[in-house]
Amino acid sequence: MTTFARPDTPPLESGDRLTRHEFERRYTAMPHLKKAELIEGVVYVPSPLRFNSHGQPHGDLIIWLGVYKVATPGVKLADNATVRLDLDNEPQPDAVLLIDERLGGQARISQDDYIEGAPELVAEVAASSVSIDLYDKKRAYRRNGVREYIVWQILENKLDWFSLQNDEYVRLEPDTDGIIKSCVFPGLWLNVTALLSGEMTTVLALLQRGLNSQEHIEFVQYLSQHS
Repeated sequence: MTTFARPDTPPLESGDRLTRHEFERRYTAMPHLKKAELIEGVVYVPSPLRFNSHGQPHGDLIIWLGVYKVATPGVKLADNATVRLDLDNEPQPDAVLLIDERLGGQARISQDDYIEGAPELVAEVAASSVSIDLYDKKRAYRRNGVREYIVWQILENKLDWFSLQNDEYVRLEPDTDGIIKSCVFPGLWLNVTALLSGEMTTVLALLQRGLNSQEHIEFVQYLSQHS
């Protein structure tokens, strides 16, 4: 789809080096543009997204995270919402899971309805390991304190789940049953092999086990007591 800027505003183009203020000004002036990101001061405008290499896996991630969100009052889920990380970074992640700031979450919703600060968890669908998702964007997320970062590399059929520990990202490894458990969101369990193969019934069955776990029950109680 062709995108147009207002006559007095230059269009956003990949490779532009802009301040966050100028990035937002140009983005606002292009209402037909659905996604653009500022990463380490550089603009990225993605190509149209294909079904198998992005749309379907993105949908599966949202289903998994959405079921968790519904079962966990005080946790919020966003799909492709703009995040004001810092003055040089304004990404638009595929999925964001965050704790309500009134309950101790580290990000907040601004008066003009953007996420400001670092969400607890960010998930991205990447075409391959050469994507900016595993380089500049990962560094920006780490530096700003995103506590968990998931990157699903479609071409390699691989999923990396990073946990922020001592200001560095450490890759979480599946246990002997092939399960990764969130360090931030109790009960958010993932059968990685099932997700990669599109077996969403299996993914959701394991998630339900996580939601029934004592750790998730206690987390919900904690959030309820502080609401």
